[in-house]
Amino acid sequence: MTTASTRVPEGRYGRSADDRADRRLKAVGGVLGAALIALIGWFGFHYVGGTTISAQVITFKAVSDSAVEAHLEVHKDAGSSGYCTLRSQDADGVEVGRADFRFDQDASRVDQVVTLRTTARGSTAELLGCHSG
Repeated sequence: MTTASTRVPEGRYGRSADDRADRRLKAVGGVLGAALIALIGWFGFHYVGGTTISAQVITFKAVSDSAVEAHLEVHKDAGSSGYCTLRSQDADGVEVGRADFRFDQDASRVDQVVTLRTTARGSTAELLGCHSG
């Protein structure tokens, strides 16, 4: 005695619901994958290409109990503007001053001595970062 098959003959009645669902999932997965790759590319481009200002503290000295002078060397695209954030800490590591210094010169390299006001005698002048804009 043999058992009758419950499957329909191949190709006779079109695609099954499972085949249509698989095709739909593949299309949705492809679209979402392409969108994810585009999003990662956009963030990467703006992270790498958006950083147009860099700087370094050449020297610094505490000129009083309420000020630290820092000599900054800033590299940027000619004609662009931006700002750099500096902070100073006392001998115990407590932050005693923080300020943003703007650079609007047309030159691509700017050497400038800036004065950072502090609430106590500062023993450091640290560059926290620079931003365009």
